[in-house]
Amino acid sequence: MAAARPPSSCFVLQILLLVVNFNLSLPYVLKKCSVCYEENPSADMALDCANRKIENVPKDIPKDAVSLNLNNNWMQKINGGDFSGMSKLRILDLTSNQIAQVDEGSFIDLMFLQTLCMGNNKLNVLMSNMFQGLSNLTVLFLNNNGIQVIHPTAFQFLTSLQTLDLGNNRLRQITDIQPILQLPQITMLGLKCNSFTSFETKDLLLNQSSNLKELDISGDSLTIFSISTPVFPYLQKIEISMCFCYKDLQWEIPDKQFLRNISYLYLGRSIFSFEGITKVLESLDSLHHLRLEALKMHVYEGLLSTICKIPTLRKLDLFNSHIKNLPVKLALCSQLTALDVRKSDVDELAQGSLGSMKHLQSLNVCDNQLKQVPHDVRSLRSIEILNLNYNYILELTCEDFENTTQLRELYLKRNRISQVDYCVFLNLESLKLLDLSFNQLMTFENNIFLPQLEILNINHNEIAFLEILDFLGFQSLKQLDLGTTFFDGMTQRSFHKVNKQENNISSRDRIWELKLLENLTIELNPRNLFSSLQTNYSRDIVVFKSMKRYTAICNIFCFPHQLADIHRAMTYLENFTAVNVFIEAPSIDMFWFNPDLKSVTFIETDFSEAGPELFLPIPNLHSLELSKCNISSLDFLVEANLTALRFLKLTDNELSVINDTVFKSFPSLTYLDLDNNPFTCNCSNARFIQWVKNNKQTQVVNAHQYKCSSSVDKGESLLLEFDVHLCWDDGRFFYFISSTCLVVLTLLTSFIYNFLWWHLTYTFHLFLAYFYDSQRRKKEVLHRFDAFVSYNVHDEGWVYREMLPVLEGEQGWRLCLHHRDFQPGKPIIENITDAIYGSRKTICVISRSYLQSEWCSREIQMASFRLFDEKKDVLVLLFLENIPARHLSPYYRMRKLVKRRTYLSWPQAAQHPEVFWQNVQRALQTGGALTENTDL
Repeated sequence: MAAARPPSSCFVLQILLLVVNFNLSLPYVLKKCSVCYEENPSADMALDCANRKIENVPKDIPKDAVSLNLNNNWMQKINGGDFSGMSKLRILDLTSNQIAQVDEGSFIDLMFLQTLCMGNNKLNVLMSNMFQGLSNLTVLFLNNNGIQVIHPTAFQFLTSLQTLDLGNNRLRQITDIQPILQLPQITMLGLKCNSFTSFETKDLLLNQSSNLKELDISGDSLTIFSISTPVFPYLQKIEISMCFCYKDLQWEIPDKQFLRNISYLYLGRSIFSFEGITKVLESLDSLHHLRLEALKMHVYEGLLSTICKIPTLRKLDLFNSHIKNLPVKLALCSQLTALDVRKSDVDELAQGSLGSMKHLQSLNVCDNQLKQVPHDVRSLRSIEILNLNYNYILELTCEDFENTTQLRELYLKRNRISQVDYCVFLNLESLKLLDLSFNQLMTFENNIFLPQLEILNINHNEIAFLEILDFLGFQSLKQLDLGTTFFDGMTQRSFHKVNKQENNISSRDRIWELKLLENLTIELNPRNLFSSLQTNYSRDIVVFKSMKRYTAICNIFCFPHQLADIHRAMTYLENFTAVNVFIEAPSIDMFWFNPDLKSVTFIETDFSEAGPELFLPIPNLHSLELSKCNISSLDFLVEANLTALRFLKLTDNELSVINDTVFKSFPSLTYLDLDNNPFTCNCSNARFIQWVKNNKQTQVVNAHQYKCSSSVDKGESLLLEFDVHLCWDDGRFFYFISSTCLVVLTLLTSFIYNFLWWHLTYTFHLFLAYFYDSQRRKKEVLHRFDAFVSYNVHDEGWVYREMLPVLEGEQGWRLCLHHRDFQPGKPIIENITDAIYGSRKTICVISRSYLQSEWCSREIQMASFRLFDEKKDVLVLLFLENIPARHLSPYYRMRKLVKRRTYLSWPQAAQHPEVFWQNVQRALQTGGALTENTDL
């Protein structure tokens, strides 16, 4: 966004960059606003949020907006933070809401705001810090708010303020505006229709003179206007009038020097008597422009002699004067350069009333009752602008403008003129603008010659037939707006010759040029009377070398060939508009000769059978509108090669389902309007809805207001409120997830069964053992055995031969052996658990075979779990073989126990077995705390 960079610190610039970067991540669809389309993509962003029934400032407003229009909504309060981060904002319009409160610091981030409009709200009080942060504000409108109180420091932050409108409020004391007058840059102050009873400068205690240049102090309560101190040395413009009633005002200016710079005075309604106005006028020595509105007739009549004697007066406005005939005394104002008597019921300007105004340059007599051009116009040799709009003029004569050779602008709109002869404008060689629209012209003479004419409007008349050759007398014409029943251009064959630059143009072909014509508007108003007319295949060819904009409008029914051919001679055409011109989509060769087209609009044309070929010759198209064109699908635009398209408007069509992939064909699209289409709110539009919400390039204008023509709940709903999560490609995504989970679960189950089944089983029983032990300790169950002997079947001989005779026979211990004491039919894991926890201790007979046994491994692991759980010496390790520690490494739990626990070695006790069995007896007898490393 290009914007002027005001003087600021590096910190401020960094903030602006952060704001822009942050905004790039925001979705481009706004719920209650739209971004105004700009043909220049680098233009500053302007937001339109007007007339949307908004109750609070929308939270999704882009932070880099430069203009924000929130006019005519339902907001009642401005909250702190509503405009947070919007440091680039220049214009903010909050007019016509119901705002009664503005939080302190609400505008603090708007450091570069220049214009703030808050008129027509309910701000009764202006608080002290209400405008904090608006140091660059230059224009502020607070009119029509009912303001009664202004805090003395309310405007202290507005150091750059130039224009302030406080009209139509309830201010009573002139001292309320004293802080305003002390602002260093204030030049215009509007106080119209307040409750001031007097305006006296002696009540203003100003330390220095004010820079005020314009003052509007109109009001029904005002009785005294007095400038008795030199507080307004630069004052140039004063407006004083009554708002509703008529009342005499006391004017007190003791020193004429206090008003020495007054050049403009507006007096509305009868605020002064005849003597009062005379006194006012006599106190002004520099009056240049006097405007009198809605004064009584006798006041005008008596004042004219006084007014015309003001030597500096150059412009006189007599609005709403209701004077039937301006008196001849007006002729005394010979010094006038501009006279405006609009809306004054003037039906005739008496001959001689204007004749003396030899310097008159502008005469405005619009909206009166004139039936002919005033006679004195003939003598106004210096007249440049003549406005006769909205009168009852029936005809123009050849003498009406015979001497107005300096006339540049002639307005004759909405009269009753039925004919214009060529002689009427014969002497208007300087005329640049002629408006004859909304008259009753039946024909338009083709021999009128106006060499300097640039703008011509003859639309909304009753002209039956026109052809482009009728305007060859206007070689300087830039803008032409015409209306007719039948329009004749040139033949398609002739255009083809010119555009292809063929050499076989015969001598019978006459080529003409309208070299400067840039804007052409043709409106056809067909009647049945001319329905049989055919195009005139003349041999005349007109070339438009400068044509940029062509608009064709047809009412009711037209012949497409009338308006379809002429654009072919516009080689450099940039904007084309056709409203109700074509019954169906035009032929594919329509734009063959207009490669520079940037904007195309078709309204009320049937594009239901259109193809992409129409747009292929115009690859630089930026803007395309196809409204009311019966379009039900956008597929025909996919292959149209519209890569430069930025603006696409398709309102009032038959689009029900949108394929979001269509918009991939428009990589530059930033503005899309699909309003008033019969959208279907079901899963067929799910992807389009997601695209609207998530894309960050294309703004879908007013998308949150798009209504559904049909929905799943059969009730009235909005398109973007449809829950797309219910769709997911008609359940296919759900089925995919379900089948995937099933496959993964099957693979996982197979893996566990083949590789982890015993581990999981053991873990399960380990937990059972834990709970078994917890319950056993709670019940204090006695041990059935002194020791459970865990051994491998290969070591069973040694157990029976060496261990049992000594431990059970000689020492009397009761041992638990799995082959003898396990309960038949019970799961082996449960038997092991019962044996370990049913015995005071566990004796592990360890050998190499023991280490390789899966069940023995489980037994020692469960026993070690009991060891660490009960914190008691319940485990006896008995090694039948000498096994090095390095061989125990794969059996990490065994090695850990060997390092921390006492163990017995049978090979070491071979010479003294009785000592070995005494140590076993001692180990079985002990039952205290755990002991640490002790090799036996």
